[in-house]
Amino acid sequence: MRTRLRRLRTRGREFVWKADIRCVRGERDCHRCIRVRAWGAGKNSRALQADLLSKSWGSPWGACATDGAYPEPGDVRSLIEYALAHGWAPDVVGGTHFLTEREHPAFELPGFLLTDRLRVPTAPDPTDRVIRAAEAD
Repeated sequence: MRTRLRRLRTRGREFVWKADIRCVRGERDCHRCIRVRAWGAGKNSRALQADLLSKSWGSPWGACATDGAYPEPGDVRSLIEYALAHGWAPDVVGGTHFLTEREHPAFELPGFLLTDRLRVPTAPDPTDRVIRAAEAD
């Protein structure tokens, strides 16, 4: 099955992006996580990757079973603009620029937080962060 690349324009240039739905385990629950990858200068350019943890909480059937969170193009535009302001060089050939929870703990989108748990199994428990974000909203 082919993955559809979406297009968006920001800062006078075109970017392509895709978002894959994943699940990330917490100590008390499973959470929806969306891995976003974006490119700004073709398929060989340095990719941007961010794992977005859904802030949805409180379902009696479990967050993974009922969470329908998915980033909108505006969310991805905000993510790209943030990454560009924080060192992503999309014109460089090869490699991946990761936006991580550890390096960017304050970054969040209206429905999402960054998480490192997909790439680093020993990263902080996402459940506690989701609960705190849900209580703050």
